Amino acid sequence: MVVMSKRVKTFEVIFSDPSKTFYCSGDKVAGKILVEVAEVTRVSAMKVLGVGCAKVEYAKGKQKCREENEYLRYEEVVQLDDQPADHDGSVILRPGNKYEYMFGFELPQQGYVSALACIILLSIQQIFLSGSVALSYLFTFLFPQRQIVSSYKGKFGYVQYYVKAFMERPAQPALECKKHFEVEEPLDVNTPDLLSPTGGMKEKKVTCMFIPDGQVSLNAKIDRKGFCEGEDICICAKFENTCSRIVVPKAAIISKHTYQANGRTKVFRQKLSSVRGNHIISGMCDAWQGKTIRVPKIKPSMLGCNIIRVEYALMIYMHIPGSEKLILELPLVIGTAGLGSRTNSMSSTDGSVSNASASWVSLRMPSAPPSYCDVTRDCRLDQPLTPLLNDYDGDDSPIFMHASAFQFPNLPAYSEVDEEFSGNAHMLQVC
Repeated sequence: MVVMSKRVKTFEVIFSDPSKTFYCSGDKVAGKILVEVAEVTRVSAMKVLGVGCAKVEYAKGKQKCREENEYLRYEEVVQLDDQPADHDGSVILRPGNKYEYMFGFELPQQGYVSALACIILLSIQQIFLSGSVALSYLFTFLFPQRQIVSSYKGKFGYVQYYVKAFMERPAQPALECKKHFEVEEPLDVNTPDLLSPTGGMKEKKVTCMFIPDGQVSLNAKIDRKGFCEGEDICICAKFENTCSRIVVPKAAIISKHTYQANGRTKVFRQKLSSVRGNHIISGMCDAWQGKTIRVPKIKPSMLGCNIIRVEYALMIYMHIPGSEKLILELPLVIGTAGLGSRTNSMSSTDGSVSNASASWVSLRMPSAPPSYCDVTRDCRLDQPLTPLLNDYDGDDSPIFMHASAFQFPNLPAYSEVDEEFSGNAHMLQVC
């Protein structure tokens, strides 16, 4: 953010590496505060502020819930020792000069910075560039031990980090400018707990007008709990249906954002990606042997913040017409250091498609005659060949069959050659 006024031409925070998208533990956040004035300006004090905070705010009826938590705070007043100063410490900035206040600090593995518990190393150096004076103020600070969290922006809260500069002037309002930077705390999923398999079992009795109508059950497991963006989750599951209705097994990756403020908790759930299997008629069962669902492009799990948590889960469920779904949720942890190569996982698309459930069929048009190589429309079915129940995710879905319409593409124009015995040939147009 650049602040400009009648006396101040330029006042902004510039990072040393503008192309850097985020910072993680151990990285150095460095830059400069650039100041340029249009006329003689007296500055009584220049302050540098580094802030990292989490904030939750939402309305619960007529009550507004709000909570804040700080993870980084640094404040220091920087003086111009090499410039003439009055008895009150104020200095005069003159036009034609560019003043650069250099700053830099390292993000620790775990840390919390406070002006009361930090070590300030301040050095002043004077640089001459093309006849104009550039004044540089270098400062660093160290952190006591406490965990920091990744940057986050959600529906009811955020976690943000920024550097702010204040320019105080006599008898005038203080000018300020700030610049945000992203922090991504590394989350390794190669721990024994996250590499261990997880699973569960659920069953439900189905009734129709208070009359017992059998039950449905599912038993599922996955080989591990920790994954990264772009990796495939292999699901092994068994579904049984002893009720009179046709059920459809499905699986989805969901996110769960939890916000806490004023002793209240608000949860926001969202479905990110999903797959489905073949329908199961009454008295039958089905099994998934390594059915895959890919982790979409999402941010890693955030588990270290006290007021905001971002968690993920694999939801395996059975859609039951006229009744609530049977749901089994398996916890997931999305990290920044995954298991194996992400490239290999991304290149396994063809293999995962070939290993899909046998109920999914791809229709191919004949190649000749005529040639269908120019037909670009994808003729594969998005649903099984047999009619399915309407794909409702609501609790109240109608109990009836619905067959999806499928239209074959029009035939491309082609020609036939009718060769006579005289050796002459003429073209016959065919629609």
